[in-house]
Amino acid sequence: MIYKIYPLLVFLLLSFGKDSNNTPDIKEASTKSIAKVEKFTVEAKIENVYHTLKSNNFNLPELRTFSEALKGFYLLKERGVVQKDILTLIDFSLSSNIKRLWVIDLATNTVLFNSLVAHGRNTGEEFASDFSNSNSSYKSSLGFYATGEIYQGKHGASLRLDGLERGVNDHARERAVVIHGADYVSDSFIRDNKRLGRSQGCPAIPVELTDEIIETIKNKSCLYIYHPSRSFAMEEKLIS
Repeated sequence: MIYKIYPLLVFLLLSFGKDSNNTPDIKEASTKSIAKVEKFTVEAKIENVYHTLKSNNFNLPELRTFSEALKGFYLLKERGVVQKDILTLIDFSLSSNIKRLWVIDLATNTVLFNSLVAHGRNTGEEFASDFSNSNSSYKSSLGFYATGEIYQGKHGASLRLDGLERGVNDHARERAVVIHGADYVSDSFIRDNKRLGRSQGCPAIPVELTDEIIETIKNKSCLYIYHPSRSFAMEEKLIS
């Protein structure tokens, strides 16, 4: 999905052509200028989406986090890996004691849900800091996922996830890393324990929101789990 601002593109191309010293490299310069324009226009598009989000009185994610998630969404949507205009963003740079999961309808630019979400028990206490793709690690995995099908498990209705990044989260399905409800994901648990409960690696959510959220995001929507230890430049290379 490419967004172009044509006047700026023409200006850049003509600028490279003015200097006779650049003539042998004009094709390379033109290619670079096109890439710069495309990057600029994608960033502009993302900022526009962010600043026109209908918050529904929820707090919004940070622009940087949202930007990385939306870049991945555009790429995955273009490739047909995800098919819905629904983006779920989890920001594991934040305290587990605050709502750090957002479900956003990109067709209407509306935040549908803002929720607590747990990380794995070996990923950290209040803050997530250590991640893994390995079985029995009881750690969360970062990166981009496509949501799968709903099934009934030991936690009730649960949503399977397919990790899209080799070596980062591609063992999610075999690890049974899924979205499910849990009673330890609640304000009352935080009050009693000074932190949210933790999972075995699943992004567990409050029981009362489980059915609504998984019904909204099931079947090929985009989930992105963010942490500042990884950048989108890395994601772009690793996405399947």
